[in-house]
Amino acid sequence: MVNRFARAAVRRSLGRVRYVRPVPRGSAPPAVRRVYDPLEREFGVLAPPVALHAPQPQVLAVAWVLLRETLVARGHATRATREAVAAAVSLGNACPYCVDVHTSTLYGLVQGPDAAAVAAGRVDVVTDPDIRTLVRWARGPVVVGPPPFPAAVAPELLGVAVTFHYLNRMVNVFLDDSPVPPAVPGRLRGGTRRLLGAMLRPAASRSVQPGAALALLPAAPLPSDLDWALGRPTIAAAFARASAVVDELADAAVPAVVRELVGERIAAWDGTPPGISRAWAADAVAGLAPAHRPTARLALLTAMASHQVDDAVVHDHGHRAPGDADLLTVTAWASLTAARRLGARMARDVGRPVDQPGAG
Repeated sequence: MVNRFARAAVRRSLGRVRYVRPVPRGSAPPAVRRVYDPLEREFGVLAPPVALHAPQPQVLAVAWVLLRETLVARGHATRATREAVAAAVSLGNACPYCVDVHTSTLYGLVQGPDAAAVAAGRVDVVTDPDIRTLVRWARGPVVVGPPPFPAAVAPELLGVAVTFHYLNRMVNVFLDDSPVPPAVPGRLRGGTRRLLGAMLRPAASRSVQPGAALALLPAAPLPSDLDWALGRPTIAAAFARASAVVDELADAAVPAVVRELVGERIAAWDGTPPGISRAWAADAVAGLAPAHRPTARLALLTAMASHQVDDAVVHDHGHRAPGDADLLTVTAWASLTAARRLGARMARDVGRPVDQPGAG
């Protein structure tokens, strides 16, 4: 009964994907099924943040490889520790959907009040000092200084952080604010999250072999901005392969002048939200030819203020390049470019001594 209710909520969430047409489980082609099958088996549900990528199967594989090899596969850090990082990054990115899912999973693993405190953004009342310190670090903003965990677990925890900087942006563009149906009254939403945590707990408690998803993507060299992953070969391979696929797709789908402009803006960005107005994005693209401005605006907003992407932004881009696969490629490229930039900033002081307690 618990699992039926929670799974139905997740299925309805997939039905509320915006801007692209979801690929149903029953009619998925082989390129999609090869991700859907392990996603459902190893994550515990056909998770909409991954499944929304299905109209572009290569990007679907990228999303699953990153999620699986950083969050799902076993490592030195506990799954609960990694779920805390996922939830905290999602808090910092104002991604309530991912906060709901990953605090629910955290509750399923550790019980007690800490998951609810993280979900509410009340980090100071988290009772576990390791989780409290880790959540403060992962939530951001990114600051100079060593992270609160040993260097040995850095590839795992940075990997989770970068993966969720990517996924949060995609979720903010394409999904509702929560997997919990909107009709559920506010007073009952906490209980619904606990049901979701109970559903996800069996899969989250399993030991999953690292590296099994890598065959979904071709081998590629690791870019220098991802060298923080070198201590875990499977995580390094996941990011190397994912980055190569997304960059190759973007070379074909995103005009070179747009890639150059967006890349320069993100390279100079410290992660600070640009503000409630979108005027900065309009100013940034004003020097481009009119035909390129809508795509550049969509990419910049996805990367730096994903919650500000709306129907008008998406539809303006669609006039230049219609199609679900193109839209997913542009947004995935912008999201991963921003995530890599933020990950490089977060990793700058890994390995320096730190007085704070470790996290795993």
